[in-house]
Amino acid sequence: MKARRRARRLTLEVLYEYDIVAHAPGEVLQRHLNDEPVERVVAEFAGQLLFGIVEMQAQMDMLISRYAPEWPLEQMAVIDRNILRIAIYEFLMDGTTPTKVAINEAVELAKMYGSDSAPRFINGVLGTLAEQTDTLRQELLLDPIPVL
Repeated sequence: MKARRRARRLTLEVLYEYDIVAHAPGEVLQRHLNDEPVERVVAEFAGQLLFGIVEMQAQMDMLISRYAPEWPLEQMAVIDRNILRIAIYEFLMDGTTPTKVAINEAVELAKMYGSDSAPRFINGVLGTLAEQTDTLRQELLLDPIPVL
């Protein structure tokens, strides 16, 4: 398995625990790395994703709420919510991962960890967001949401 895919899986596992029981994300990541050591490149990318997502969570959650209004964020499956956060961070916030790659990776995570309907849901929300990437980047830069 590719390093970035392993890092996304690790990030998803850490975000899941962070989301459910609010343990400190850095401590959760370190515990995972201690329990199951990975290559340095995997650990570094997972850390980059994790801390970027935690920092930008309020902005990403606002976008998820806007583009998936039929699924209130607090009612959305924890796995789905965090898969969306990973992909949105990668292609919209960080911008270093090509949009199609981020969406494809998110759909693969949804197939692996989500319900039967998760891949289609994830693909739909991210596809709609991807169509608005430039506008959303401008909006977020001009009017950032304060992180609480």
